[in-house]
Amino acid sequence: MHITSVTGSAESLLLRIETDQSLAGCPACGVVAIGHGRRRIRLHDIPCFGRPVRLLWAKRVWRCPDSGCPTGTFTEEHPLAGPRAKLTARAVRWATNALERFDTSVAALAYQLGVSWHTAWDGIEAEARRRIADEGRLKDVDALGVDEHVWTHTGLPGSGMITGIVDHTRDEEGKVHARLLDLVPGRSGKAYADWLKEQGKDFAAGIKVATLDPFRGYANAVRDELPESITVLDAFHVVKLGGAAVDDVRRRVQQDTLGHRGRKGDPLYGIRRTLQIGAEHLTEKQAARLEKKLTTGDPKDEVTLAWHCYQKLRAVYHASPARGRQLVTEILTSFPTCPIPEIARLGRSLRAWKSAILAYFDTGGASNGPTEAINGVIETTRRIARGFRNFANYRLRCLLAAGGHRPYRRKTANHA
Repeated sequence: MHITSVTGSAESLLLRIETDQSLAGCPACGVVAIGHGRRRIRLHDIPCFGRPVRLLWAKRVWRCPDSGCPTGTFTEEHPLAGPRAKLTARAVRWATNALERFDTSVAALAYQLGVSWHTAWDGIEAEARRRIADEGRLKDVDALGVDEHVWTHTGLPGSGMITGIVDHTRDEEGKVHARLLDLVPGRSGKAYADWLKEQGKDFAAGIKVATLDPFRGYANAVRDELPESITVLDAFHVVKLGGAAVDDVRRRVQQDTLGHRGRKGDPLYGIRRTLQIGAEHLTEKQAARLEKKLTTGDPKDEVTLAWHCYQKLRAVYHASPARGRQLVTEILTSFPTCPIPEIARLGRSLRAWKSAILAYFDTGGASNGPTEAINGVIETTRRIARGFRNFANYRLRCLLAAGGHRPYRRKTANHA
């Protein structure tokens, strides 16, 4: 491909190009074709010098001299662009790579290319689908995480919920470089189970660890479709249940002692955030203030006892495996019989998940944290796009952004 002229303006660059092809054979019969003039084809290429680049391709037209051949005339072909394309193949790769690796939008890329949103997306969509269809994308996965999120807030309540499946496989150094495997409509065990069935028995047989939050639907799907895997309840959600129990006790005691919801100046309301902090992180000033407010606003020591139970639950994940298992046993023995109803309810919930909680120590501390990290990438993608109306486009964009295509930044020897 040769450039015959360049015309520049403040808005764009126009390049006139043509190939050096001088001989062509008919694609149907193979007879040497005869030149039949040129056809001007307009294409958009990657931006240069901060300006959109347009190509004017003088595309050769050939004619088959064989009167019996049904082909008649045909145009030359070149890897620069396919038939009826508006963007060059290079521009399509450039735009798709940008969506994979950077926090940008289709509208921004279309502006840089000098085309409309739909023109840019038509090219990007085809290339993105080709990349996502790679059969090796799900190969060698041995750990899964699952979580739900809302992709759209329109429609009936719950209609915007979807299930995200994330790869938690560790590398040789034991690190997890999470990547999104798929998004499926609905937040249910059936949605997760159906996706696992679609991947086949070989895929399911390779999964050793499955992490999740305390949702029984996902747990049932793992039990039915991944019977050989170890189910691990996410540590963050276990501790979150304890924090929620403390807050429930605080609100109830607030109502019992003062007869109204928390207000500025109320002892328990003033320490609602401090009660969620780990005891080891409290400053002397915070610890003194906490003790003072509890003495004033907690006459029966219910909030105090609930806070100590919460701290014991947190300690599970800061202890050695042997000590952690011991603490879990103590918690599941004492919490369900606690006179404080909120703590008793927490104990019954934890007891139902006993094996999944203890599995944390059998899997080297597996958690659903990598899934939450992927959710952060997804949230960024949706925010930059100003929301989505089409789930197929949403799934494709999220798989590009969070599907493991972004290069990981590794520390070099100079920065280690």
